[in-house]
Amino acid sequence: MGNTRSSGGLSTAQQAAKFLGVSALAGAVMAGLALPAVGALGLAAKGTVEEFDGIPANLKTPPLSQRTTILDAKGGEIAKVYSRDRTIVKLKDISPYMRQAIVAIEDARFYQHGAVDLKGVLRALNTNAQGGGVSQGASTLTQQYVKNVFVEEAGDDKEKVAQATRQSIGRKIKELKYAIKVEKELGKKRILENYLNITFFGQQAYGIEAASQRYFSKSAKDLTLEQAALLAGLVQSPSRYDPINAPQTAKARRDTVLRRMADVKDITPAQAAAAQKKPLGLKVSMPRSGCITAVQGAGFFCDYVRKILLNDPTFGKSAAARAKRWDQGGLTIRTTLEPQAQKSVQNSIKSHVYQSDPVATAVTLVEPGTGKVLGMGQSRPYGFGENETQINLSADRSMGGSNFGFQVGSTFKPITAAAAIEQGKKPYQRYSSPYKMKYPSPVTTCDGAWSNDEGATVENENESEVGPYGMKEATAKSVNTYFVQLISDIGVCPVTRMADKMGVKRADGKDHNQVPSLTLGSEGFSPLTMANAYATFANRGVYCSPIFIESITDSNGKALKVPESKCSRAMSEKTADTINTLLRGVVEDGTGKQAGLQSRPSAGKTGTTDERRAAWFVGYTPNLAGAVWVGGPGAKGVTMENITIGGVPHDKVYGADTPGPIWKDAMSGALTGKPAPNFVKVPVKDPSQHKPADNNRRHDRKPSRDKGGDGGGDNGGQEDPWPDISLPSDLTGGNGNGGKGNGNGNGGRHWPR
Repeated sequence: MGNTRSSGGLSTAQQAAKFLGVSALAGAVMAGLALPAVGALGLAAKGTVEEFDGIPANLKTPPLSQRTTILDAKGGEIAKVYSRDRTIVKLKDISPYMRQAIVAIEDARFYQHGAVDLKGVLRALNTNAQGGGVSQGASTLTQQYVKNVFVEEAGDDKEKVAQATRQSIGRKIKELKYAIKVEKELGKKRILENYLNITFFGQQAYGIEAASQRYFSKSAKDLTLEQAALLAGLVQSPSRYDPINAPQTAKARRDTVLRRMADVKDITPAQAAAAQKKPLGLKVSMPRSGCITAVQGAGFFCDYVRKILLNDPTFGKSAAARAKRWDQGGLTIRTTLEPQAQKSVQNSIKSHVYQSDPVATAVTLVEPGTGKVLGMGQSRPYGFGENETQINLSADRSMGGSNFGFQVGSTFKPITAAAAIEQGKKPYQRYSSPYKMKYPSPVTTCDGAWSNDEGATVENENESEVGPYGMKEATAKSVNTYFVQLISDIGVCPVTRMADKMGVKRADGKDHNQVPSLTLGSEGFSPLTMANAYATFANRGVYCSPIFIESITDSNGKALKVPESKCSRAMSEKTADTINTLLRGVVEDGTGKQAGLQSRPSAGKTGTTDERRAAWFVGYTPNLAGAVWVGGPGAKGVTMENITIGGVPHDKVYGADTPGPIWKDAMSGALTGKPAPNFVKVPVKDPSQHKPADNNRRHDRKPSRDKGGDGGGDNGGQEDPWPDISLPSDLTGGNGNGGKGNGNGNGGRHWPR
């Protein structure tokens, strides 16, 4: 124990070792200042001077991380997101009291010394040696700024942060060398400005502007004397002097700063005394960061934007580069979100599906011809609480959606119809369409043929649905056996290729299964995918990839490149016009009548999947497309029978009775005040048939009360949905089925596996 003095201080040997270390450091400092390496602190070690000289002279300062602001298409704020809450301000926009307070308490001789305060070094050395520990530091504001630059560069890497703050001679030497250079290049005012913008003030606030907003809900330029003193006192230890959690300790520290300001004659003793008597006067604004704070239920839209910046090569060649750009922030992102459309989406969701319901709904609206996503919402909000989720039910798995998407049922059938018409099939193509049948076999695929080795069968939703049918009736009634015969006739490959051209990719990212049941909606897709696919029909056959971002500017106002929608023709105009003609009646007088828009032409398709685990309505006008999904949000799903949704009881849920009205209300609000263009109509009747439809004969048939196919009961004895288009005379009696029902429409019980 001979190395320890009885007083508890350092032994003679320890003091000598410390003296030599400080002498070496001082010698390095003097060498950097072009002074003799011999002085009051002793002769510098040769190796230390060489190490000092070997440090690069230029300090590479990373861009300071700031908050990013996400805006809607009209410039309204959706949310602020950041890894570090910081807003950079000029020195002139910082209260003079704040400038005085930080200098007084951290470096009172800031304007008198250079990068290193030798008097401060001597004073600290003497004080620490007397006390046998480290009770006083000698870092100038410039040195502290340099250290903060290293910490900022380290980001959230704990090891790098430890290196940047380690108490070692090597780090001090490096810090001093850069401080000398910074003093020469920036000058005192710029150093003070940079320091106040980089420093951490606690409570997630980086920089004086964020700190002022956090603790006092005001700008830094408006800070009063006592408020400035409080914030200046935080720098030494933000957690210890936290005024929210330790108000008494914080007040004592504030009063110390005020006394120090009086000592250096920034204020008078009377001013200091008056300020010390005042309460802390906090007006706290708690941190509000991230998409969880998004307005109008746009949390998932906001998160989709975040994932675009983290995944799209437009924003960096590597994942690390993109993450760094996002973390640095300072961006202003103007998105495609249309506030009127988003408000309408949210209002419709809340009117029809409760957050606490056993099922959820997701709605996405897309603008045909541009790919702009105008609205996106769901009944389970973005969050971590009960009946909240971070899964975007409208998106693919790669963009934060569910693992597999949701089976789409009969909403896939128009894609099969489009592929068939492109292959030369006529819209009046007829098939026998029995109530029940085996899947035809073999069926050609992209890589060979599919065979029905297991004898799998498919059936329509109700026994009255027996053909022959043409495409118009089969689409209206959503006749499963018709579409299975259709895909078996043209082969699976044209259908999967049409789906690909329309952007219909599986939500799990896998390739389409080469099986005939594809036409019945057996695969899982997202509402965004389906809305954008139907936008292709609305855009007369031209597919445009979805986009969420209009523009981005960085913290300097420089515009950044953003992903653009890529448009390509998926089908001929005539094919698209034919599909539009076929689907018009579904929302005018068919199963989707509950979804029909009153003031403008619209088209769409219902869909209900196996065991009613999902129900859909996907529809569009020439200038807006939307998809609505309702179902169980979990992996197991929910069988939607004898269920109450939004306070409304259902024996069985159909695409028309829940998704349909949601779609109608969302679209109606989004389109209020917007133009109402018409579709281009094309004839879908067989030109060899000239006998006009016998409306009296058709309407004399008693409507069936059996449940329809997914479009079953499209007409239910109602008026012909295409009064301007005649039907072959032998088919005119088939529109009266269905009544209330919409049916399953996918024959899922008998899908081939």
